Amino acid sequence: MKGQTVIGIFDYGVDAQMAAQQLMSNGIPESKIDIAVRGAKDKSGSTANTANTTSNPAADRPNPTASKTANPNATAANKSDSDNDSNFFSNLFTDDNDRNKYAEVAQHGSIVTVHAESKDQAQRAAELLDKFGAIDVDERAEKYKSMPREKRAQWINSSIPVVQEEMKVGKREVETGGVRLRSRVIEKPVEEHLRLREEHVRVERNAVNRPASEKDLATFKQGDKEFIEHAEVPMVEKQARVVEEVNVGKQTSTREETIRDTVKKQDVEVDKIKPKNDHKTGPATK
Repeated sequence: MKGQTVIGIFDYGVDAQMAAQQLMSNGIPESKIDIAVRGAKDKSGSTANTANTTSNPAADRPNPTASKTANPNATAANKSDSDNDSNFFSNLFTDDNDRNKYAEVAQHGSIVTVHAESKDQAQRAAELLDKFGAIDVDERAEKYKSMPREKRAQWINSSIPVVQEEMKVGKREVETGGVRLRSRVIEKPVEEHLRLREEHVRVERNAVNRPASEKDLATFKQGDKEFIEHAEVPMVEKQARVVEEVNVGKQTSTREETIRDTVKKQDVEVDKIKPKNDHKTGPATK
């Protein structure tokens, strides 16, 4: 089965290496991947050197890639001039316009080449290159038409990121206080007033002189007779009674609060620079 070659062109060499790493992480063998890092500057502003097939974790700047059926042995690695690029893309494209367009864009970027062994692998490689930063060659070539050749490489690296802060407001639950119930047993003195009754036996002897009656004679014998005294004494009985209930509950309320803060946004202003020499009147004089 004839293989397919999938290519992706990146503005920065580091992006090409990151994309290659993602290809390998998704099951495409390293031996099937070539990287050619051109003279485009990397994101830090320094010029990148020609790279090998090693790579780093991926970035995410989606743009279309190109996938064409070609000679599986074609490679873009280690080719540094436009003639070699033209020869390489000649193996991919039969149309001269497509070949020249890709060769022109590739001069200012870095190329990742995947030698796919099947149509499914080629499709997967194209989607991954697209996902992890390959540029839209048609769009870039169209922009190059209205741009001087010496300005094209500079234009790639002249982007200014515009940074803007965003405020995200959330909420969390905090403790704001509460109630602790503590129970303890205390004693206090109490008193009650009672009226108590007591009995006392009183014995009185009175001297008399009268004849004894039958009743007197009935008692005229030996024996004992007791007279018992009684008295009331206090009795204490305690009974526990519920005199109060303490109920504890929660009441929920809501309130509206407006959060005010500031966020920063970077603003880029574009000012036109007037030419020092007027092409109509000649050099300016002092």
